[in-house]
Amino acid sequence: MVRQERALRTRRLILEAAASVFDEFGYEGATIGEVVSRAGVTRGAVYFHFASKRDLAQGVVEEQFVQDGVPERSCKLQEFVDTGMVVAYLMPRDPLLSAGARLSLGQDLFDDLGSGAIPGWVSRFEVLLTAAGERGELLPHVVPADTAWLLVAAWTGVQIQSQKLSGRADLESRVSALYQHLMPSIAVPGVLGSLQMGPNRGAQVVAEAAAARAAAEDGGPAVDPAPGGESRGDSRGTGGPVRAEVPTEIGVG
Repeated sequence: MVRQERALRTRRLILEAAASVFDEFGYEGATIGEVVSRAGVTRGAVYFHFASKRDLAQGVVEEQFVQDGVPERSCKLQEFVDTGMVVAYLMPRDPLLSAGARLSLGQDLFDDLGSGAIPGWVSRFEVLLTAAGERGELLPHVVPADTAWLLVAAWTGVQIQSQKLSGRADLESRVSALYQHLMPSIAVPGVLGSLQMGPNRGAQVVAEAAAARAAAEDGGPAVDPAPGGESRGDSRGTGGPVRAEVPTEIGVG
């Protein structure tokens, strides 16, 4: 068990180092040597876990789906919004997400990496929308698969423009605007009025998840959220600033 845990930690260390290298240099410019240097491991350790640079890139893309950093909600459309907002919050802060996006959008890598993370995100959003439909949260015309595809395509476009124009400094506000334009066309009025989708929403959810993990590790009671199991804060995210450690994984995302 100790050896297995050590191997998992080493693998994670390698992936984090690889993500920073891919994010900085792109796939073609990245080298195993630079990954070895940043991870502080031997070349043999890298090749023990990953047979090639291509496998390493695939590992970076897939790692974002290992664990989910978004709490489950009784309102699945809120969970749908939270997933996108948490990724917007983490993207400038987590090299794994940032590198995953860069690798997924590399046109020359589509054949090797199977379109990267995009199919995974479409599938995740489709599952949430399907559950929302089963709970009566969606307008009758909404087709979950179509809406999931469109959301991921639009989110990706927003991310690219934000990266080019502001270095992702405005990504959270831009993704918030995307949701505020999209949700009235898919959510029933009773649910729409309760959705929290302001620019601060991602930070609020990350703080909530971090507090819940800390409470679980301490053996104490879970953090008491606002009524209905949702984080406090109005629907436009105008609550006060939230400080929290950035989790290392998100499947969101």
